Amino acid sequence: MMRPVLITLLLLLGSCGAQVPVAPALAPKPMHIMSMNQCTDQLVLALLPPERIASVTWLARDPDGSLMYREAGKVGINHGLAEEVVRQQPDLVIAGSYTTPATRGLLRRLGYPMIEVDHPGSFEAIRAATRQIAKAVGEEMRGEHLLAHMDRQLADLSRNPGPPLRVAAWDSAGFSAIKGSLFDAVLGAAGAVNVANEPPASGYGKPDTEILLLSAPTLLVKGAGIGRKPGMHDNIDRHPLLRRYWDGARFLTIPQAYYICGTPMVGTAALKLRQELREAARHIHSPLPFASSRRL
Repeated sequence: MMRPVLITLLLLLGSCGAQVPVAPALAPKPMHIMSMNQCTDQLVLALLPPERIASVTWLARDPDGSLMYREAGKVGINHGLAEEVVRQQPDLVIAGSYTTPATRGLLRRLGYPMIEVDHPGSFEAIRAATRQIAKAVGEEMRGEHLLAHMDRQLADLSRNPGPPLRVAAWDSAGFSAIKGSLFDAVLGAAGAVNVANEPPASGYGKPDTEILLLSAPTLLVKGAGIGRKPGMHDNIDRHPLLRRYWDGARFLTIPQAYYICGTPMVGTAALKLRQELREAARHIHSPLPFASSRRL
């Protein structure tokens, strides 16, 4: 494997007029595509057959964070290194806004065809990112098909919202599904009322059990961590008040894959979340002792 120091030498050689690896020219329809971002991975996997994918990041194979982990097992992986781009010689690199600026700058200097995709934080941003990548890989029709499927799912959810269910997306960071986040959008599509969007929790990001008690959500929803190791932050989940009032049926753990990346597959995730929320609510038979009469 080429090391970062070798890449630096290649740049120095280039500045002196020596030959550097020649990047492939941009093809009308790229056939050897490399994704260097966990979220663009999933869009690439949804849009393209395996034979057109040079690699996706290793994170794409993690079911906790990827809705396309099965498809990712059929293609090669990378670790977001510029050396891997030089070795794999893709005819298009798809990077995310979180791909390191140094790597993106290096690839531009080496002349690799590349597009940079913003992290989608809303359904509208998902549409924009999907169309951007679909156009770049020459699969506009496939992209529109994916978006139409997502929109049908969201429309079905909105036509049957069911009784409002108050939830708090709660983890070691506190009220994690802040207004304007994709997590908040998915919760809303699934029929949940996110207490983080109303007083006293609105604008209160840090974990505070007093604010949680005042908010009195029916359920706590926690995203399962990706490769997370035990640490002091687990004390938030084990707080005596949480165990007393929200243990068992009132505590729902979901994969972070449901909301961590903005892709057309979030429609399916929202449908699954709707089912899980309703199943959890079915087992709740009495209101919280401190909740007002309008809340469970």
